Formats: sequence, C-alpha cells, structure tokens
Amino acid sequence: MSKQVRVRFAPSPTGALHIGGVRTALFNYLFAKKHNGIFYLRVEDTDQNRFVAGAEKYILDSLEWLGISPDETVGKNEKFGPYRQSERKYLYKQYADKLIASGNAYYAFDTAESLDNLRKTTEAAGNTFIYNHTVRERLDNSITISAEETQKRIASGEDFVIRFKTPVGETLHLQDIIRGDIKFETSLLDDKVLFKSDGMPTYHLANIVDDHLMETSHVIRGEEWLPSMPLHVLLYRSFGWEAPEFAHLPLILKPVGNGKLSKRDGEKLGFPVFPLEWTTNEGTQLGYKELGFFPEAVINFLAMLGWNDGTEQEIFSLEELVEKFDLKRVNKAGAKFDPEKNKWFNHQYLQKQSNESLANNFITILLKKNLSVEKDKLVKIVSLIKERANFVSEFWDLSDYFFETPKSYDEKAVKNWKEDTLELMKQLIVVLNLIEDFTSLNIETIVKNWMTENEIGMGKVMQPFRLSLVGALKGPHLFDIVEMIGKEESIKRIEKAIATL
Repeated sequence: MSKQVRVRFAPSPTGALHIGGVRTALFNYLFAKKHNGIFYLRVEDTDQNRFVAGAEKYILDSLEWLGISPDETVGKNEKFGPYRQSERKYLYKQYADKLIASGNAYYAFDTAESLDNLRKTTEAAGNTFIYNHTVRERLDNSITISAEETQKRIASGEDFVIRFKTPVGETLHLQDIIRGDIKFETSLLDDKVLFKSDGMPTYHLANIVDDHLMETSHVIRGEEWLPSMPLHVLLYRSFGWEAPEFAHLPLILKPVGNGKLSKRDGEKLGFPVFPLEWTTNEGTQLGYKELGFFPEAVINFLAMLGWNDGTEQEIFSLEELVEKFDLKRVNKAGAKFDPEKNKWFNHQYLQKQSNESLANNFITILLKKNLSVEKDKLVKIVSLIKERANFVSEFWDLSDYFFETPKSYDEKAVKNWKEDTLELMKQLIVVLNLIEDFTSLNIETIVKNWMTENEIGMGKVMQPFRLSLVGALKGPHLFDIVEMIGKEESIKRIEKAIATL
C-alpha cells in the first residue's frame, strides 16, 4: 500500500458499546496493525438529542479491557484533533458552502409539515416519496427560487437545510474489498440533508469531511452503511478528493431466528452483548468482563464471526490474528452468534491460564464464603477441576466438597447404596485407617488390592465411596479427592453417609 494505512472506529456515544460495534473496532484494529498503520477512534456526537453521559468513557474503557485501544483518540495523540465531532462543529459549514458554490448542493426551505403532507399524498396514490430529481424542481428550495430570494430568506433567519444534489442517470460501479463490484443507479437515490437548520452537519457530511481531514485510507464498517456508500463516494468526487477504500462487514445475526443480533436477544437467551457492565434506569446489564470471560477469548470469538484464515485453526492470540488477518477472507454473508461457542472459547482460554492465577481469582469467591484455604492446596484443587469449567465462577459448584461436608446426597446416586453397602463402607473405613502414606496413588493401590483380594466389584465400593465424600457421583479422580480432604475427614464423611443412608 502506497500511503499509510489509517482506519477509524467512529461510534456514537448513545449508550453501551454493542458487541457488533466491538467486532467492527477489532477488524479495524487488526487491519491497521497488519499494515503497520494507525487505528484511531473518533466520537461522532453530533446528535446531541441521543447523547448519553458516560457512554464515551464506556467505549474507551471497553476497548482498553479488550486490549485493542486506539492509537489516537480524545486526549491521546490528537494529531488531527479534536476527535469529538461536536468540537469540530466550526469546520463543517464551510464545506457545505463549497458544495453550494460548486452546484453540488442546494438550500431547501421545505417545512416538516409540507414534506409530511406531500409524503402522505404520494403514498395515497400508491407511490413512494423520495426527495430527489423527480420532485426537487417543484419544491421550496434554491433550485426553484432566485439567488437573491434565497439569500434574503436566509438573512431573515428562516429555517433551511442544505441538501446534496444527486446526479441523474448515472450508474456507479463501486469497489468494496469484501463484496467486489457493486452497482448503484443515481436516479434511485435521494437528495440527503447534509446540513441541518440547527447549524449541525448530518452524519454524511461530517463523516466525509472528518475522514478526509484525518487522512483515513480505508473505511471498514458494518453492512448497514452499504446504502450510504454511493452518497459518500459522490461527496468525495464533488469535493475533488480521493475516496478511501471501503469494506462493509457482514451482520452478526441472532442465535435463533432471523435478523441482526440485538440487546434483547442477550436478555432473552441469557448471554452478554456488552463488553462491560452497563446501568440505565431500566436496570443493570452485566458485560463479558463481569460474567467472567477472558478478554482474549472474547477477541478470538469475535474474530471468527465472519472471518477465517482458510484453515481449521480456531484459537488465535491477538498477535496471530494481526499476522493472519485479511479483509478478503471476510465473508459476505451474516455470521450467526452462537452463545455456546462463545463459552467454548472461554473454556479454551481458561485451560491456558496457570493454576496459580486461577487460584488467585478463586480466592475472592472463597473469601465471600468466609473460607480460608492454603494457597498450595487451592492451586491443587484448581488443577483438578478446571477442565470441567468454562468460567472461574463455576469453580465453587465444581469443588464445594473439598471445603464442606456434603449436606445432602443426590437422589439418583443414592440408588447405588445397596443392602451390602453398609458393611462394605465399614470395612473401607478400617482399610483407610491403616494407611500411613495418605497420597492418592498409594490410597488407590491399597483400596483396589483390598477389593481384588476380597473379590469385591469395583462399582460396589467406588460409587458409594464417592457419594459419601462428594454427595453426588461427580468430581475428578476419586483418590485425588481423598488425598485432598485427608484421612480424618474422609472417614468422618463415610460415617456420616452410613448414619444418614
């Protein structure tokens, strides 16, 4: 690539950052790093009616937690600052005026009421109302009134907007890195508003001006912006600027049914759609962080939603993703969000964590239960249970029997307690009492030798033994459990089971 790669993530601070937005940010980040470029974040806050306090910080905090912080943004390396559109307000009018001067835009004085009436009349006749070449020469705008009258009305303070004058009868062949050649007929496009009566630009004008001034080389954004592509390319052409390359990412789809993944899908099916916790008047929604996901697992999962490197590999570090990432390997079709696959990725990353670091996380759970355990013992317990866990939060349910005597016994498992079980458990207590080297392998050897010598079936002892210690037929290798809880506690639990069952 001849010029430096500069890509941007340009969210609006209207609420929490949706996971679809995170993937857009991620793909921009990967593309920038792959080409030794710059990934910057611009806050598009021109719609002050939808502005939500705290949303901007939330977005930046989320990207930092995920490990994909921008190189330039508000308060950080502001080479082309300001990075908030609301602070760039002074810039946009001059560009709107340039389009007026070149004949690529015009003033429109139509009131909302008059346009609404026209829309209703058109629809009543079975047609669709579009403000473009088909109607603009008979509406209230600077195309139909003189330049003097136009200036007089502007000077008097009358409300107006500036609309783009879309060319007529042209076929645009536009290139998208992901979708290839896309054809648009300009006669079917509407004359979008570029500048509003409140003195603020619309998204379209501000976006193009900022992307140009911030030297954006590639625009990588969601598929929902594809219909805006012809207008944006026409705006670049009208200004005489070179347009960036475009790539429109596929949608992230609902796990069940059709359509784009929404916040409500997460609420309904019980999975997170936000990176971090987000609180509104409606309540608090936990994010990936609070629900125990590793940021690396979230990144890996999102990268595979709509992209692959052409191999069977699924686990990638961030560095590997940067190395392998190619926009041409992004799919055109939408990618279904799979909550179970989401957990699977977290499971893979949990297994990669050291037992020591996982034990440190587990300690916080135990402290809340007023339990204190030696670090070495806790590390060993973690090593025995982590294979069965997707999250550290599941550790307690997988290991409570290491810390507490079972308060009850699984009803289905109790069926394994037969008539001769009582006597066998009493004999087992005698065997355990005689063992001096109380380590897993030695205990297993002695107990199994006793069963073999006395021709006792494995299931007759092992299942009631596990039930006595755990309260259910679950858990890691039985003799590892016996070693961990110790001789005295093991015998005590068997005696309790005998008395109870």
